[in-house]
Amino acid sequence: MKRNIFLSLAAGLAAKMAAGIAALTATLIFSTPANACTNVIVTPGASADGSAMVSYAADSHGLFGELYFLRGGRHPKGAMRSIIEWDTAKPLGQIPQAPLTYQRVGNMNVNQVAIGETTWGGRLELMDSTGIMDYGSLIYVALERARTAREAIEIIVTLANEYGYASEGETFSIIDKSEAWIMDLIGKGPDNRGIVWVARRIPDGYICGHANQCRITRFPLDDPETLYAPDVISFAREQGFFSGADEEFSFREAYCPLDFGTVRGCDARVWSMFRILGGSGFDADAYLDYAMGYDLAGEMPLWIKPEHKITPKDVADVMRDHYEGTPMDMSTDIGAGGNALPYRWRPMGFKWNGKEYLNERAIATQQTGFWFVAQARPWLPDAAGALVWFGCDDAATSYLTPIYVSTSKVPECLREGNGNLLHYSATSQFWMCNRVTNACYKMYNYMAPVARCAADAFEQEQMFSAVPELDSKLARILERGGIFGGKCRARRLMTKHTVRTAQKQFAAWTKLEELLLVKFIDGNVKAQNKDGSFKHSEYSEGIPAGLTQPGYTEFWKEGVANSQHGKVLEAR
Repeated sequence: MKRNIFLSLAAGLAAKMAAGIAALTATLIFSTPANACTNVIVTPGASADGSAMVSYAADSHGLFGELYFLRGGRHPKGAMRSIIEWDTAKPLGQIPQAPLTYQRVGNMNVNQVAIGETTWGGRLELMDSTGIMDYGSLIYVALERARTAREAIEIIVTLANEYGYASEGETFSIIDKSEAWIMDLIGKGPDNRGIVWVARRIPDGYICGHANQCRITRFPLDDPETLYAPDVISFAREQGFFSGADEEFSFREAYCPLDFGTVRGCDARVWSMFRILGGSGFDADAYLDYAMGYDLAGEMPLWIKPEHKITPKDVADVMRDHYEGTPMDMSTDIGAGGNALPYRWRPMGFKWNGKEYLNERAIATQQTGFWFVAQARPWLPDAAGALVWFGCDDAATSYLTPIYVSTSKVPECLREGNGNLLHYSATSQFWMCNRVTNACYKMYNYMAPVARCAADAFEQEQMFSAVPELDSKLARILERGGIFGGKCRARRLMTKHTVRTAQKQFAAWTKLEELLLVKFIDGNVKAQNKDGSFKHSEYSEGIPAGLTQPGYTEFWKEGVANSQHGKVLEAR
């Protein structure tokens, strides 16, 4: 998701910032994404169950969280498909409709193809204002037409070259039930329709990721697992972006050169996901200076082999990261206030006394519209294998609910049109998750763990019990039930589980918001019994017992005491 503000990096970085302080004093202008997304890609050989996975957080201050649903079907000759820009809803034009399209739900289709993205901008002079295929349309049209990840890449390239690419530089994560790919692409300018691009298959057993920074550098020119535009190098030469030998060509250096801001605000998130999932397979300390933007020559590998097999829950929890335990941990500096809030409202930078400072941009962020972990599961027929774990708003304090892509309908709480950013809906998951999350922001170190515990319990039950049990049943039905009867019965069961589970958890989240209000009202914390009821006085069930006022963190107290205003507050 969008959109980079690319400015030049001024000469000379200041000294490294002190550990735990999320501000850099420097005489520089930094470039960071105003809205930004994060993807984790897991190959089948790196996952605990043999599935390919991709996660995606659609992080935009202007994006509403809802579940896009489009049935497939056959279309008559001459039918046209409208292209609507995803970010703005602006009509861009029409293209011929495919004779056959496949059902898609969210960012996955019934053939177990899933696509995520992050925008990196790059050389903005290469945008094509005359093109009609924006990055969102490329994703969704490809999902409507592709049977495999390789087919999706081919469709994306064909559409962008034929109709023009209307967005900035982009990275796509593309998976199917056997392969996982990362693809970088950018336009060729308004007078040269099409894209230059490169796509690399991630080796099985490895994981990859991207976060609003072009990731592919040098690549093999004669490897069947690497695909690229025939003019990807020659076009860079023509434009003056590259002058070396072909084998020295780096896509990123040519089309999206690194600077302090794009590393610190973007690639640092990939570093963090690698350190969490990689274990001994990734030396996080060796790349810390790179992640913090101090050593741009020390670039990270494109992919790593994790030390343990990855579960969907592992991926979901990575999407909740705030750099905890690192020098960029936002919960441990003065900006976190008195309750360790790991968020900073936009803008990401500020000036004070002639110096510039920045706030970190972690994986979990307040402006998430929706997020998901998609699984392509090869041990199941396609009709049951395509599964999206889908959530709304800030990943750190929201939950993922299972959505079978073969469902015949979408839960009401996730239905398109059920509310928007300007109109509240009491039946919308996006709005209810925002109510819970925004409540947590006021006493984060006490309230967020309550929401996280509720999300963990739900996800654990669904990921390791309810969904596997239903999968086993679906496999038996599809194996024994015949082509039509089996598929129809299986689809009914998938729809029932998709809808009922989402609506049941929505109701639970509504109750959670009520609990948070009662338990933490006005900075108090009310004690609870083991059964969840509140402790009350001996004489009245309406008077709390064990009421506490936990106050603020020690770090905050020290900061206030040491400030100039602390002298005024000092007790006499």
